Amino acid sequence: MRRRGLLAAAALLAGGAGLLWAASSAPPVKAPTVPQRIVSINLCADQLVLALADRKQIAGLTKNATDAEMSGEAGAARGLPLLSNSAEQILAIEPDLIVGMPASRSAALRALPPQHYPLLDLATANTLGEIYTSIRKTAAAVGHPERGTALIARMERELAGLPKPGKGRVAAYYQRRGYMTGTGTLIDEMMARIGLVNLAGKLGKPPLSQLSLEEMVAAEPDFLIVESATDVVTDQGSEMLHHPAIKDIPRISIAQAWTVCGSPAYTQAARSMAAQIARHDGGRS
Repeated sequence: MRRRGLLAAAALLAGGAGLLWAASSAPPVKAPTVPQRIVSINLCADQLVLALADRKQIAGLTKNATDAEMSGEAGAARGLPLLSNSAEQILAIEPDLIVGMPASRSAALRALPPQHYPLLDLATANTLGEIYTSIRKTAAAVGHPERGTALIARMERELAGLPKPGKGRVAAYYQRRGYMTGTGTLIDEMMARIGLVNLAGKLGKPPLSQLSLEEMVAAEPDFLIVESATDVVTDQGSEMLHHPAIKDIPRISIAQAWTVCGSPAYTQAARSMAAQIARHDGGRS
C-alpha cells in the first residue's frame, strides 16, 4: 500500500508549503490565503486534508477516503464529496487548491487542460520526519499552520518514551501472496523504532519482494507482522498467511489503514506493535 514528470510549470513558496501551479501559458494567479474549495487526488493526501482543513473547505476527496481498511481518517470523510478520478469533476468544482502525494500519479490531473489551479505536490513519506514535513506543508497550504504544529506536537507526545520491546529480534512484514516489505519504507522505520530487525534487510531484499513459505520457514523470524484484514482467510491471497508451516510464528496484527500512507496514524501503528510484543513476552512461560 504502496511509486514522474510534474505537470506544474512554476513553483510558489507560500507559508512553508511547496505550491505548484498546473501548466498554463498565462501568468499564475495568487492562491487564496485560506482556500475554500480543496480537492484531494490521492488517498494519502485525503488523510492530511481531513486532519488539517475545516470540513467546509473540502470540496472533494478520492473514492477510497471512506474505506476504513484503507484510510485512518475514514470516519471524518463520511458525508463529503467523493471523486472518481475524473478531470470533469475537478473542472466542475473549480478548486482553489489541489493536493496530491505525489500529484503526478493522478490521471485526472494529467487530463486537465491548462488552468490556474494551485497544486500542493507532496512527496511520498517513508519516514516519520517526512510525515512531519507533509503535515507542515499541508497545514500551511490549507491556511491553518498552527494545526500542523499542534498535530506534530501530539504525535511527538504519543511517541515519547515508546519502548523498544523488539530487543533486536527479527520480524517480517508479510502480506498477501507472500509479499514482504523491505528497507527504506515506513514500516521498516517503524520496526526499528520499537527495536525490531527487518528480515527483508537481513536477506538483502528490495523494498518490495516475494518470499515463499519455504524461505520464510528457513529464515525463522521471531515475529510476523500482518495486516489485520488477513487475520481470517478471505481469499487465496490471505490463505497463504494461514499455512500450517508458519502458524506457530507469533503474529503482530495492525490495520493497513495505519501503514498504507505516511499519516498521523503512524503513532497508532507504532504503539500497537510495541504493545503486542509486550503482551506476547508477558504471556510466555
